[in-house]
Amino acid sequence: MNNNRRSFIKKAAFATLGMNLLSRNMMAAKSAITVPAGKRIGMVGLDTGHCMAFTQSLNATDVGNKYRGYQVTAAYPKGTEFIQEWKDRIPQITKEMKEQGVEIVDSMDELLNKVDVVMLTCIDGNKHLELATPIIKARKTLFIDKPFAASYKDAVAIVELAKQYQTPMFSSSSLRYMDGIDTITESVGKVNGADVFSPAYLEPSHPDLFWYGIHGVEILFAVMGAGCKSVKRTYTQDTDYVVGVWNDNRIGTYRGIRNGHNGYGATVFGEKAIRVLDKYGGYNPLLVKIIEFYDTKTIPFPVEQTLEIIAFMEAAEESKNKGGIAIGM
Repeated sequence: MNNNRRSFIKKAAFATLGMNLLSRNMMAAKSAITVPAGKRIGMVGLDTGHCMAFTQSLNATDVGNKYRGYQVTAAYPKGTEFIQEWKDRIPQITKEMKEQGVEIVDSMDELLNKVDVVMLTCIDGNKHLELATPIIKARKTLFIDKPFAASYKDAVAIVELAKQYQTPMFSSSSLRYMDGIDTITESVGKVNGADVFSPAYLEPSHPDLFWYGIHGVEILFAVMGAGCKSVKRTYTQDTDYVVGVWNDNRIGTYRGIRNGHNGYGATVFGEKAIRVLDKYGGYNPLLVKIIEFYDTKTIPFPVEQTLEIIAFMEAAEESKNKGGIAIGM
């Protein structure tokens, strides 16, 4: 399995894959949204707060040209079937989306006939391969919200399908675009290592880090880049501590927090300086990247890095299950 992970990651790059919510009392129903063809976003899976957060930013009346005229025009509510807490929220989120002028449709086919590009927002990574398949086959440019998938096997299947149908597709946590990451090499020179932290709440339907730790792992790979060769995880009820060793013997660590004060951040060790990253600007920086991707059909970073993030988290799960030994990638 480890050799398969590594060989696929090495071969995976290809050019074509090149907040606060308003209270219900304040929400006024909007008329149906009219957007020119080419700018219509469809949303799949209304089971997460990201749906309204994204929609309110994209569809704001005073947004100007920040998002190049793209708006969420239609949504297919179907999302998780097994995470009861979030499944129970689908009716309320659907109602709130209607109040924002978004058309709610009854099937994936109906959605795909009404939109130009798609956001797969379903909170359940176990559903992503199933939900992404008809979107990819319809060749609708696709952004997949975190987690990309709930297993490495599913992640590879999504990437291979997108390659087969030449459908541009990418996935990312918004934490990849926290303040300072885009200029990190200008600040510290070559990155020699990083210590990253984030909340790491657990959900039984997902391998541990896939549910919330993904945010911190995304930061780690955003600053370190691809090329991790081994993963070792120490687990306690309150904390995860994962050590990754890269091919050039750089070390990156991830601390997952489940008790006490938490947040998002990193200390990055470089040739010229050490820099602390501790400012998270919310979803809008990610939305800007998504809209650029919809326009250009070019992914913002290599797809093999997304696969390696999934492989890293899966190896961390294997390390935990084997008593904390190092697992080769």
